[in-house]
Amino acid sequence: MSQDQWRIEVDRLSCAGTGICLGTANGRMRLDAGRARPVDELIGPDESMLDAAETCPMEAITVRDAVTGEVLAPSR
Repeated sequence: MSQDQWRIEVDRLSCAGTGICLGTANGRMRLDAGRARPVDELIGPDESMLDAAETCPMEAITVRDAVTGEVLAPSR
């Protein structure tokens, strides 16, 4: 696994299905049964994914360093 990979997690119980993340992180997220889901759970660094996690009104998206598990977004 590359050291420059991020893991995208979505709490589907918290997700409100607003679709904000789809517009913010174009191509990285999709709606599945009315809830967000990452297209790929492991991605290369992508600032738009940090923005999507920070702007999610339900704080349902978490971006982590895939190696260390450190939470990169949202900042809490």
